Amino acid sequence: MIAAARCLLRRDLLLALRRPSDVGTALLFFVIVASLFPLGIGAEPNLLRSIAPGVIWVAALLSSMLSLSRLFAADHADGTLEQMLLGVSPLGVIAAAKVLAHWLVSGLPLVAIAPLIALQYDLPAALYGTLALSLLLGTPVLSLIGAIGAALTLGLRGGGVLLSLLVLPLYVPVLIIGAGSVDMASAGLAPDGQLMLLAALLVVAAVFAPLAIAAALRISTE
Repeated sequence: MIAAARCLLRRDLLLALRRPSDVGTALLFFVIVASLFPLGIGAEPNLLRSIAPGVIWVAALLSSMLSLSRLFAADHADGTLEQMLLGVSPLGVIAAAKVLAHWLVSGLPLVAIAPLIALQYDLPAALYGTLALSLLLGTPVLSLIGAIGAALTLGLRGGGVLLSLLVLPLYVPVLIIGAGSVDMASAGLAPDGQLMLLAALLVVAAVFAPLAIAAALRISTE
């Protein structure tokens, strides 16, 4: 199982590197959305600092959704997904490997660039660590939840719109907790509670989401 997961992870990462436009689109969307707010609101430092956590988290949430519809679409189109279903490796392990590859391509770059985006909002440097840690814990949860929706809407006409309707309500708790952790730190309070909640959500999602993805893929391919 480990060998199969490692092989699939390597394959998906190589495919992503061969299509750098897919990776760059989500990252560029994140930068553009997060950069437009200071231009539209104005250069009021206190206002920018107050909205920075929410804006950066919303931009990260929306950019992570851009590539969700392509998570299983290519494998479904060329028949690879059916071979995975018939293989000896558990489908949950395969789903977990594909979600990890998706996060490494679309989520991890957002975590790395978020402190640079925070400079536009005059966010104190002491909060950069909390912001990056909240995104590091929260973006994998977004990928895991989004993968369930991507599996359920696989092959459907207008699946992108339906995917957004399915996963956005489930993203709200992650968004509130993630942005709230930075708000707590900016108020001089310890953000440990929110960060531990994000870690708990990540553990629960990592355990149960691959099983739900596997079941959804079987339903979608029948």
